[in-house]
Amino acid sequence: MRRALLIRFCAVSVLALFAVPLFARSAKSGKSASLPITTSSAKARELYIKGMEDYENLYLERCNDDWRAAVKEDPNLAVAWAWIAFNSGNPQEVSAARAKAKDLASKTTPGEQLMVAWIVKVEEGDFLGGITAMNDMLAMYPRDKHLYYLAGNWLMGENGNDHARHMMEHALTIDKNYPAALNDLAYVEARNREFDKAFDAMDRYVALLPKEPNPQDSYGELKRMAGDFESSLVHYRAALKIDPDFVTSQLGLGDTYALMGNQEQARIEYDKAIRFAHNEADRLTYGMQKAMTYVRDGNYAEADRQFQQIAEAGHAKNQDLQEAQALRHMAEYQADDNVALKHLKLAEESLDHRSTISISDREEELSRILRNRVVHAAHSGNQALADKSLQHLETMANGSRNRVIQSSYNGAAGTLLMDEKKYEDAIARLEEDQDNPFTMELLVQAYYQTMQTEKLHTAEAKLRGNNMPTMEQALVVPAARSKRPNI
Repeated sequence: MRRALLIRFCAVSVLALFAVPLFARSAKSGKSASLPITTSSAKARELYIKGMEDYENLYLERCNDDWRAAVKEDPNLAVAWAWIAFNSGNPQEVSAARAKAKDLASKTTPGEQLMVAWIVKVEEGDFLGGITAMNDMLAMYPRDKHLYYLAGNWLMGENGNDHARHMMEHALTIDKNYPAALNDLAYVEARNREFDKAFDAMDRYVALLPKEPNPQDSYGELKRMAGDFESSLVHYRAALKIDPDFVTSQLGLGDTYALMGNQEQARIEYDKAIRFAHNEADRLTYGMQKAMTYVRDGNYAEADRQFQQIAEAGHAKNQDLQEAQALRHMAEYQADDNVALKHLKLAEESLDHRSTISISDREEELSRILRNRVVHAAHSGNQALADKSLQHLETMANGSRNRVIQSSYNGAAGTLLMDEKKYEDAIARLEEDQDNPFTMELLVQAYYQTMQTEKLHTAEAKLRGNNMPTMEQALVVPAARSKRPNI
């Protein structure tokens, strides 16, 4: 497993930002090889470092507990507050921790200030400022493998796979046996469907940490991505044998059974994950995975019931982001566009119930809602609403380097261009959003219409080979596999 940010850009400008080698930027190098930690408490330092170790080993709630304990020992430990803000699933805690990190940053070293600025600026919607701070931090400590891992891991969540590869490869030049970097490098290879390379990296990762659950968990996920479901189950079970409380492996069993078509067994596994979830945000997210099994079964009435319950629970428990996600998912499979638009309106409203959702989370989810509104409005014949929603998305995309927002805009714009049979123009947009199965399905059609045979076959293979446990996959990929391939 790796940290999933449910996952960002104006490609030219962000690529330009990374075009300069990281070690050639203007920031002065630090006096030490690694980022220093400003604290008056040896215990707080120990707990902060343990949190980072747990984070690298994907104990994603345990690391929060470590950092919470660290700031109890030293309430002025700014970087611990920053990582609580980055990783916690509690929106109230995130907001308070981010404010503490900002307030304390000036009392720390320049490198720590850049780390805090990276996290805070991204969460506050200043994507360009966050990336700049991240790059300057890396330039200051070019031999700190942990910083390169943290940056690359975050970039993977933003779908910046090429940049993430650079980060992990750099970390491995510092330490060729750095487990965390090997893990993420394997994911990059798998996302590029270079599974032989991915499994080579994963074999090294497992060998380095034979008593840790995450190597087995990651192997299970990569095997699932490759379509080897039985092997995936074996690895997930091996992870749970090492640590029965490694709940993401329990979730992985549910996801794998769902993709295998065994929705009944998937629900059994999801129920276990829900029962043992480490926080409320995860519990609601796992519940959404379970609800999707009813979509895969074609039992839309039960799916509606499940997603509505999750939305209501999210609202009651101050988890507005999960409330919005559940309502958006309800919209995605509706046959009646007007019903879908109703759910999308409620999803958008839920983002404004409280002010604790970070700006970045709010804008990303809003972009997904708007993308769906564009599609359903156009399909229902409400072109005015479709155009208005696309214009809103375009404004957001023009003002942000966030790749989720960029993908939402390009996917929506490409969909409308396909409706107008402007295939070449559509392709230019859709190629900026190739991880979405709806987009891949449209690209297959566009390449067919423009007689781009090689691209057609590549897109079709990617679409048919998609084994991600998402709503988009459930709605598009099984149907695509049942059709005869385009020739």
